Amino acid sequence: MNDFIPPAKPIVGDEEREAVDRVLRSGMLAQGPEVKAFEEEFAEHFRLGRACVAVNSGTSGQHLGLLSSGVRAGGEVIVPSFTFAATANSVALTGATPVFADIDAEDFCLSPAAIEAAITERTVGVMPVHLYGHPAKMDQIMAIADRHGIQVFEDAAQAHGASLHGAPVGTFGSFAMFSLYPTKNMTSGEGGMVSVATPEIERLMRLYRNQGMERQYHNEVVGFNNRMTDIHAAIGRVQLTKVDGWTKQRQDNAAFLDTNLAGVTTPPVAEGAVHVYHQYTVRVPEDRDGFAAALREQYNVGSGMFYPVPNHRLEPFRVTKDLPETEKAAAECLSLPVHPSLSEHDLERIVEAVNALAKAGA
Repeated sequence: MNDFIPPAKPIVGDEEREAVDRVLRSGMLAQGPEVKAFEEEFAEHFRLGRACVAVNSGTSGQHLGLLSSGVRAGGEVIVPSFTFAATANSVALTGATPVFADIDAEDFCLSPAAIEAAITERTVGVMPVHLYGHPAKMDQIMAIADRHGIQVFEDAAQAHGASLHGAPVGTFGSFAMFSLYPTKNMTSGEGGMVSVATPEIERLMRLYRNQGMERQYHNEVVGFNNRMTDIHAAIGRVQLTKVDGWTKQRQDNAAFLDTNLAGVTTPPVAEGAVHVYHQYTVRVPEDRDGFAAALREQYNVGSGMFYPVPNHRLEPFRVTKDLPETEKAAAECLSLPVHPSLSEHDLERIVEAVNALAKAGA
C-alpha cells in the first residue's frame, strides 16, 4: 500500500533548529528581543499596519484581547457555533456570555443576517471566525457593528495572509488573533499573535500577558503569565520567511483538487476574497464519517472533521438553538489534505480515492 497521506503536517527545517540553538546559546530564553522582533516582523509581513502582541497560545490571545477591549461579565459576544471551542471559551473566560449564531453555507463563516438577529441590549461585540482560511464577510459585519455600536473581534486563527477586497484579515476589528499552533499555516511551535487597533488595547494586552506589570514589581492589574518565549519567537521569525511560499502551494493544491474532484462539493471562494486554505473542506452529503473511514482504510488518505459537534451542543454551553446551516455543516464537512508537503502523486491519489468513493456511494 502507498504511504499514508496525513491531513496536516508541520514543516520545521534546519533554519528553525539553528534559530532555536541561537537563542539557547544566548541565555535569554523567556520573553525578550526575539519576541519583540517577531511582533514587528509579523505586523509588517502581513501588512497589518498595527501593533502586534505575542502570547503563548491563540486562546490566550483571544482571551486577553477580549479583556483588553473591555469585555466583562454581563456582556454578550456573538460567535459562530461552527468553530473550534476556543472561540466561545475565550468569551466565557471573561465572564461574558457567548451567543451562538448560524453560518452562511457558502463560506462556513458567521452569517451577517444571523448576527443582526442575535443582537440584544447586552451585546458588546461580535467575533467572526475566518474559518479554514476564508475571510468572513467583514464589510457587512463592520456595517452591522457600526450601526449597533458594538465592537468586532476577529478570530483569524486559521487565516494568516487571507484578505477581502485587498484588506488583510486582522485589520478590521478591535483586535485579531492569529494562532501559531503546529498545524497552522505557519507555527512558532505554540503561540499566538494579536494585532490591536489602539494603543490602549496594546498596553492592556502587554500588562495582562505579564502578570499585570509594565515595570517589574509595579503590578497595575491582575494579570496572567501568557508570555511567548524567545525560543518560540525564533521559530516564528523563520517561518515568516517561508509562509508565502507555503500559502501559494496550498492554493495551487486546492486549485488542482477543485479541477479534478467529482461527487463532493468543493469549497467556493467569494468574490474579492483570498483564501489561504488552512483546510480544504468539502461537503459529503451522505455518510461523511463512513466516507472518511474508507479514505483511510482503503486508500491510506487522511482527512479531518472540523467540527463534528457544534459549540452550542458542547457540555460547557448546552443551549438550545435552531442553527440549521451549522448542523448541516457539522454533519457534512470533511477536510482533505492540501498542505505544502504533498507531492503531485499524493494529490493524484487523493483525487482518485475521493472520486472512486463518491462514485461508489461510500
